[in-house]
Amino acid sequence: MFGIWLTARSEKFLLTWAVSVLLVVADVFTYKAYIDAPGRMLGLATFALLLLGFSTMLGAAHQFTSGRSPLPRIALGAGISLATTLPPIALGYDGLGFMLENSFAALLLFATAYEYWKGRAESPVPIIGVAALYSATAVSFVLCAMVLALDGKLIFGHAPSNWAEDLSLVTVIACMTGIGALSLALNQGRLAQHHRRNALTDALTGLLNRRALFDLHGGTPVGAFTAVVVFDLDGFKVINDEFGHATGDEVLKLFAEDLAANLRPTDVAVRMGRGRVRAGPQANPA
Repeated sequence: MFGIWLTARSEKFLLTWAVSVLLVVADVFTYKAYIDAPGRMLGLATFALLLLGFSTMLGAAHQFTSGRSPLPRIALGAGISLATTLPPIALGYDGLGFMLENSFAALLLFATAYEYWKGRAESPVPIIGVAALYSATAVSFVLCAMVLALDGKLIFGHAPSNWAEDLSLVTVIACMTGIGALSLALNQGRLAQHHRRNALTDALTGLLNRRALFDLHGGTPVGAFTAVVVFDLDGFKVINDEFGHATGDEVLKLFAEDLAANLRPTDVAVRMGRGRVRAGPQANPA
């Protein structure tokens, strides 16, 4: 993920997601050390790394679907979960701490799945797949919390070991691998759409360009109910000469915005270069 982000830095969610996985991997090694030599400091470290990692995954999901900063989601998720789960283990109630850790891990993963679910319109199949994998991982943590709650022990003195923990381990490995693969596929699809959009859009005005016009209508004869209107801005050269080309560009952008704002759903506005074209069905053809 980090390597791909280096080649496509506009997709910042890749970096956030890579950081989240790095935190989870660090938690794996820390938890292994806790299993071998249980202690409060290692317990605090493994809780902090796991919940911060999952909070960062939530931020990455929000960043992917909305394009906004992941930091508010990360701060909210990590702040609430750490403030709730760290005090019990610091006080020696590691059993209660593990119940709370598993519960908050599940909540963070369900929230991440929901973030992807909200953005499923962009690419339904892979995004729904990602949401399903996050949900499955969340369910495995719910099972861990339920088994610990049914056991009822507030103090363990060691890492919990039961069938739910074993199932969760397998689920996390399988689902995170699948999530990584689908995330890469989503990124590649988004990049392909971005390149195509750039190839068909006029960079200055944001209107479609000549290539897009001929892709849409080049192979179709103009019908009796279609009008083609060509605009030319009179005296435009005077604007460039007197006020500069930057001002001329602003005039073009304002004209394009006004044109695009008054299109019907069936109309298409295109910048041809020297002229501007609006094409669409006429209500009353001449």
